Amino acid sequence: MRHHPATRDLPADRLFRRPLTAWGWIHIVVGLALVIAGMGVVTNKSWGRGAGAVAAGISLITQFMFVPYYPLWAIPMMALDLLIIFALTRFHVGTNGGW
Repeated sequence: MRHHPATRDLPADRLFRRPLTAWGWIHIVVGLALVIAGMGVVTNKSWGRGAGAVAAGISLITQFMFVPYYPLWAIPMMALDLLIIFALTRFHVGTNGGW
């Protein structure tokens, strides 16, 4: 069985071992979901905050699985995803009390 050159050095027991082309498509789909959720947040749609938190959570998981391929990109993106999840689930614009 032939392996893609970028995955040749990874252990065979990795659950997330995928060819880089597959990772490209995964990131495109997740990115599209993030854009749609972001548009929902910016336009103050009722589904925007929940969709944004879910999309950022999925992005966090995919970035975690992408760390062996490109850690200098994946780790900062994971930190950004965590900040987005925190912001969307913590702060509520227009409420009183600060919580």
